[in-house]
Amino acid sequence: MIIDLDKKTHPFMSLSIKISTSPFGTMKERYIKRMRQMDSKSRIQTTLDAFNSIGATTDGMQRLAYTEEESRVHAVFSEFCVKENLQVRTDEAGNVIARREGRMKEAPAVAVGSHLDTVYSGGKYDGAGGVAAGIELIHRLNEKKVMTDYPIELIAFAGEESSRFGLATIGSKAMTGLLKAQDTKQFKDKDGISLETAMNTAGFPSSTLGQAVREKSAFHAFIELHIEQGRELERKGRKVAIATGIAAPTRLKVTVEGEAAHSGTTPMDIRRDALTSASRLVLDIEEAADQEKKYQTVATVGVFHVFPGAMNTIPGRVEFNVDIRGLDVSSKQRIIKAVKKKSRQLQTEKDVEVSFDLLRDEQPILLDENVQQLLAASCREVSVDPLFLPSGAGHDAMNMASICPTGLLFVPSYKGISHNPDEYTAAEDFVTGVDVLEQAVMKLAGAKEVKMSG
Repeated sequence: MIIDLDKKTHPFMSLSIKISTSPFGTMKERYIKRMRQMDSKSRIQTTLDAFNSIGATTDGMQRLAYTEEESRVHAVFSEFCVKENLQVRTDEAGNVIARREGRMKEAPAVAVGSHLDTVYSGGKYDGAGGVAAGIELIHRLNEKKVMTDYPIELIAFAGEESSRFGLATIGSKAMTGLLKAQDTKQFKDKDGISLETAMNTAGFPSSTLGQAVREKSAFHAFIELHIEQGRELERKGRKVAIATGIAAPTRLKVTVEGEAAHSGTTPMDIRRDALTSASRLVLDIEEAADQEKKYQTVATVGVFHVFPGAMNTIPGRVEFNVDIRGLDVSSKQRIIKAVKKKSRQLQTEKDVEVSFDLLRDEQPILLDENVQQLLAASCREVSVDPLFLPSGAGHDAMNMASICPTGLLFVPSYKGISHNPDEYTAAEDFVTGVDVLEQAVMKLAGAKEVKMSG
């Protein structure tokens, strides 16, 4: 069996994965023997170590979308999949799709997967843990000689993180028809390289992007396993959470206009200080979000610009961005309404002008209730008591939910740390996640234990 990742597909590297023969058996046979000698925890850690040997820097992991590092880690993923007897292909968006055939070859696939790219100075587990879990799932099915009615696909999505281009979940957007070729022109990285150019350089011309689209009939279901990137599992002492939905952001740009003036000659009672007014609004946003905590809605101000930005000048203008996330659309709107009311009071009291520009208003994704219940039943079968909670972060699952029943399974994150070199999830927690994932996938795929040749 040979997979050629040639320069057309992966121009960053010329790599052929060959299953060679030696007096001591094939590479594949040696790999299988070595993996069988390990326990599940060791296999998962071995896979993660292989992934994280690529893109390691002194400041954390760096495998950005459509870079050499992402290409190389996809090649490592492909090699693992080939050794597990999967059929591997790379689609026109750069997603790597590994397929385990079922009895019904034309049936829709039960898919699992996540991503292998990272943010700048990222951690070792965000995305990569879910892909490693998928490889462990396949290994278990192979080791137990399980045949399924439905085929199973393991997907490593391209470009999930928004760090490089300001656009998240690129690969899954392309797969589900939510990203068009013309869209790739407008997104650029900090060096001015467009997504279109980066994809072309990586061997995925935007002109062929439409060929990456999968029809709804292609999938029976999709499940993503991911680290929580929050603290709820750790706080509640649980090992698994089932996501009820994926919160969508409503983002605002707020501009406060006052009057710049000399800091030493302008009396306090006649100042029109844009910064002090903006600061009050930031606290009002926090208060308004706190009133919505029972709906698990959150609000954050993470970007703040002060003009003219001189120590001896009263700020005349301030711009800041607000990110509001939640599953309840009405709850998000109540925060906006409350803050606008506070802004009108400020305009009167402080003689400033406040304006709001809507940057983005996405609809939350409610995940399939039947898949949630299937995951809950799978938890019970392996004696795990799950939490049900919304995901505050975006995932490839939110796009897959537009074309098939989709589930999202979380395992704990140490102190909720993510997008950070200190990000950590214990290998044994991934084992628990795979235990649940295995039960769910076998149910969805119609698993049967059979005696397979070889």
